[in-house]
Amino acid sequence: MTNISSYAFILVIILLGASLASATLLQERDALRTFLQSRANTLGKGPVKADTYVEADTWADPDSSFKHLPTHCPSSPPGAKEADKIVALPGQPPRVNFDQYSGYITVSEEHGRALFYYFVEAPYEASSKPLVLWLNGGPWCSSLGAGAFQELGPFRVNPDGKTLSRNRHAWNNLANVIFLESPAGVGFSYSNTSSENSVSGDTRTSVDAYIFLLHWLERFPEYKGRDFFIAGESYSGHYAPQLATVILALHKLGATSMNLKGIFVGNPLLDDYKNTRGMFEYLWNHGDMSDEVWGEITDLCKFGPSESAACNESMASVNTGYDPCIDYHVFDYFNNPEVQKAIHARANTKWIQCKDLPWTDAPVSMMPTIDWLVDNGLRVWLYRTYHPALTIRGILPELNVIIISTKEELRKRAFHNEACGQTVLILHRRGLSSII
Repeated sequence: MTNISSYAFILVIILLGASLASATLLQERDALRTFLQSRANTLGKGPVKADTYVEADTWADPDSSFKHLPTHCPSSPPGAKEADKIVALPGQPPRVNFDQYSGYITVSEEHGRALFYYFVEAPYEASSKPLVLWLNGGPWCSSLGAGAFQELGPFRVNPDGKTLSRNRHAWNNLANVIFLESPAGVGFSYSNTSSENSVSGDTRTSVDAYIFLLHWLERFPEYKGRDFFIAGESYSGHYAPQLATVILALHKLGATSMNLKGIFVGNPLLDDYKNTRGMFEYLWNHGDMSDEVWGEITDLCKFGPSESAACNESMASVNTGYDPCIDYHVFDYFNNPEVQKAIHARANTKWIQCKDLPWTDAPVSMMPTIDWLVDNGLRVWLYRTYHPALTIRGILPELNVIIISTKEELRKRAFHNEACGQTVLILHRRGLSSII
């Protein structure tokens, strides 16, 4: 796929899925808000380990951090792919014209850590269409219940919690899409070592996702060498560039043949401080926060390290008295024993959309890592949806971008001068593009 066709593919696929499910975004926003406030409290309570919160450097040293990782894995057992094939999802509509697969791939034999995936092929010309890995954010939120069945997957769960309807804006119209529940402990993914849930973090999550891809490509060898993109939203502002760093670093060493073409992330968390301010400003602008609370936050908070107790208390008050809509029909669907059997999930699993568990390591800013990816030739796209849980406007100065197309010019070019939802603005800096 050429650079021009890569741009066209990304623009069209983002526009297909730009109107994401608002209830899903609310759940992820709340999970992310809790995470950011917890981090702010940690950073405000004295010394923090230097290897835990890194501001001025890339998330990891690409030249040395991943040399120990395997570059290949044993061939998949005979019949593993067919065993993962879904005959039919309970309640799915008639005339489904694409193949679906789901199941587990073990990423750590020692600890019994296995990640659950759901894979949908394109209805037409799947053999020539690119491969996309979708990662929902949180952290600790499910790509199955959110991305696959509320946002960009081929089906939506109906309000009865038992039947499905087609999503005509599904991304698998243009690509073959893997939805990965990551890290272990999210959704149907699991670890046989229960204490492992308390040591999850960015590093292990990215390494596990890389190991998953190695094994998945052995199970689906026809996708080796296929144009490959990593996509996601929210905390995937960490997940996507970090996984890309692992792949690109190993590719530079000649150790992997994954044909990674780029990453694209919606409403990404890229900088704790700037994104946090942008998130609260968005809540205030959209009536989810009173003028009084917004005034307190702007007066008390520096949006940097070592926030005061009064600032943290003021930010925490935003959670009180707020009850977002929860999509219980999705919860009901994935806790149906017939559904769990059909998708080859572990029986009697209590599936939930988002969890609240410890997180051990994450950089404060992903911008140095984004810079490294772009400097090494990888395409990076950032976009904002109509109902953003995070806004990227606060980090635009960090991106050092320039405008290459005005809103009016883009509307005329892309939409034939017709109103078509939120107008977008494309900005570009070397290999980095933003759609806001």
